[in-house]
Order: sequence, then C-alpha cells, then structure tokens
Amino acid sequence: MALPETAVIGAGISGLTAAKMLADYGVPYVCFESSDRIGGNWAFGNPNGHSSAYRSLHIDTSKHQLSFRDYPMPEEFPDFPHHTQIKQYLDGYAEAFDLERNIEFRNGVTHAKRLDDGGWELATETGQSRRFDLLVVANGHHWDPRYADFPGEFTGESMHAHHYIDPQTPFDFTDKRILVVGLGNSAADIAVELSSKALGNNVTLSTRSGAWIVPKYIAGRPADKYYKTSPYIPLSWQRKFAQTFQPLTAGRPEMFGLPTPNHKFFEAHPTQSVELPLRLGSGDVIPKPNVKRLDGATVHFDDGTSSDFDIIIYATGYNITFPFFDESFISAPDNRIDLYKRMFKPGIDDLIFAGFAQATPTLFPFVEAQARLIGAYAVGRYRLPSVAEMNEVIVADMQKYTGHMLDRPRHTQQLDYFLYEHDMRAREIPAGAQRAQRHGPPTWAGVGSDSDRTELTAGAL
Repeated sequence: MALPETAVIGAGISGLTAAKMLADYGVPYVCFESSDRIGGNWAFGNPNGHSSAYRSLHIDTSKHQLSFRDYPMPEEFPDFPHHTQIKQYLDGYAEAFDLERNIEFRNGVTHAKRLDDGGWELATETGQSRRFDLLVVANGHHWDPRYADFPGEFTGESMHAHHYIDPQTPFDFTDKRILVVGLGNSAADIAVELSSKALGNNVTLSTRSGAWIVPKYIAGRPADKYYKTSPYIPLSWQRKFAQTFQPLTAGRPEMFGLPTPNHKFFEAHPTQSVELPLRLGSGDVIPKPNVKRLDGATVHFDDGTSSDFDIIIYATGYNITFPFFDESFISAPDNRIDLYKRMFKPGIDDLIFAGFAQATPTLFPFVEAQARLIGAYAVGRYRLPSVAEMNEVIVADMQKYTGHMLDRPRHTQQLDYFLYEHDMRAREIPAGAQRAQRHGPPTWAGVGSDSDRTELTAGAL
C-alpha cells in the first residue's frame, strides 16, 4: 500500500503528537503552522493570537498525569509546572523527535477544499495551492473567545479572559472595580490574582451555574494522583462515590458564599483552585449569581443586587472554529460536532480531527492516544467501520461521556481520558486492525487502485 501524502494543520500538542506518530510510521507529511513557533495555546504571547496563557499561569493538572508515554516530563519540574516549563517540555519533545523539519512556520492553511474524487487542495498563507491525500485537523479549540450575551449595554471596559496577560496588560488593573464572569479555572486564577490587596481592586465573581471547587492537594500529594476512572465499574457508581466524598475534601461552594451549583459533582467540569476559597473567605472576592442585565456602569444580578464596575472580564469559554473550512461543509454550532471516536466525520474518510475534547484530567495523554490511531490508519493497519455503525457509536459515546453533564457548549466535548484510552487500546484499534485484515486497508486519492477506492466509497465492511 502506498502511503498517503498527509497534511497536519497546527503545531500545538495535538499536531505535534500526530506528526510524531506519522514520522514513526514513515508517513510523508507536512505540518502547517500559522505562527513562528510550536506550542499553540502553551506558547505565551503566540504571535498568531492562539495562546490563552497569562503570565502567572500554572497548569491545573499535575505533571504525573501530563507526561507523554514516550517522553516523560522532567523529574525536576514542580508538581504543577508554569506555562514556560510546559513550553520547554514541548520544545524538548519536538527536538527529541526532530519534528520541526517537517513544519512550515508562518504558513497556516487559509482554505481546505475536499476534491470530488477524494483528497484535499489546501490554500496557504504564502499563496500556494497544495494537494494532499489525508488531512489531520489539529488547530485547537481554546483560541476563539465566546462571550456571554447579557441584556443591556456596559459603558466600561469589556474583555475576554483570552486577552488577559497580567495586572498591567491589556489594562491597568489597579484601583478598579472588576467583575469576572465565569467560574472555571481561568476565572478563578484571574479573580485571585486581581483581588490582591496590593492592587487596590474590588473584585466580584459572577457565576450562572455555580461550580464545585476541588483542591490541588490531598494529604500532601497532588489530588489527581488519586483520580483514575475504571472501565470495569459502572460509571454511575463511581460518580456517586465521588459525589459523596467531595464535600469532605473541599467543602460545599455555599460555605464560601458561592451560589449552590445547579448540578451534582462531575455533572459539569469542576474548578481546581487552592486560593479561591481563601480569597472568598477573606472577603477579597465577592461572589454573585448570574448577571441579569447591564445598565451603563451598573450591573444588575439575579439576586436583586447591583454594583458599578470599571471592567468586565468574561471567562466564558471558547468556540470550536474551523476558519479554513466552508461553514456549509464542516462547522461546530454551539460547539457540537459529531465525530467517531472524536476523530472522524462519517463519510469523509480522508479527514481526521485531533485534540477536540475537554478531556479529564488532561489533554496531553488523550492526544497521544489519538495519535496512535492516526499512525495506524495512515499505514493501513486500521480501517473504519461503516457509516451507519459510526453514527450509532457516536450517539452511544456521547451518552457515555456527556449524558450526565449539563447541556452547555463547554460540555459537548467532555470526555474521560481513562475510559477513552482503554477503549482505544483494548477495543477500537484492535477492531480496526481486524477490519483492515478482512476487507483491506483504507485507500487514499491517487495512491490506491480504482477498485479499492470504489470499495471504500461503498463502505463494504
């Protein structure tokens, strides 16, 4: 089987792991990166605007859960590395496996068109038109800010957490009345940082759904060392166990003045913070429910109270966006996109998505698990099931991973890494290998025989 000429869009962690596995299998590929550096979201100050990192950011998952299997995180790193250390780790990963030689920097993909007989025509920032047999989309999903839509108009400064850098950038955050909207990890970090009495601010934190706050340490060890979902115990039992013991380790949000969450623990993404409960308990951060309406400098809340503010920071998540696809071809309205194993759009066999999940506890090993399948698929050792079977599995997997979650754009891509990795390793990749043995490997435009392409199009599995 001839190997497909492959294009990878993006050189963040998803693109890098996919590229590494393609190289391991000897698949010819080019990685297109709009920036002048690797790292995507973890490249602080990324010139392409795709980094949401702020100056003080430390990752919320411990290094013990972060490491790639084939490239361990340095032992001397702290439990929760700073973003500069994550970037250093990714730079070392790229250097160890000589990945930059196949990356075209400052040459992002501006348009991707699928050809009638399969394969892709890519237009790039340098004005070129390039053709490929297989396309891997790894452009990330934490770079297109999503804002809350409140009635009324605010006359102060408004911004998204994506653009927050530090207490001096992009505004002078001193002696200000600041409202942070949201209660995810970024909202907690920014509220904590700006509520330091040294800055002279009055900081308010508003949340629509509430959130369960979990500690970063339990009994002196990173809390996520105790977290691992089992595929052999019913998930509802495991969630019930966690829901029972969570208040014993972190308390209930109401104890710190936060609204009661409108969901049980693990029915929405929890917030990891050591400092936010202290800031709330110290009166440095004022908790409020959802915003009801905006009126000039005044913000009215659902509890009937109101306050005046100078700045609103929206820590309200991100849109999943594919600017290089025609919207009528592929898009993700309300962050919903139906993908088989979070990777394949049924009926488009020469397109793979990598990294599009809100993986618990972290994205790093998740994308490495996906990369194993990408490599096997590219060399013909894995074959997809029929379109009908893929659609059935998509529905079943969505129920499995998100059926118990709040119906919010943030949770459409929620996923438990441990269950996913077990499914890929123990079932999906072996099953795909068996399909390839029975029916032949997948074929790609221009590299397979006409009869092979006819069989693939018919989905004769």
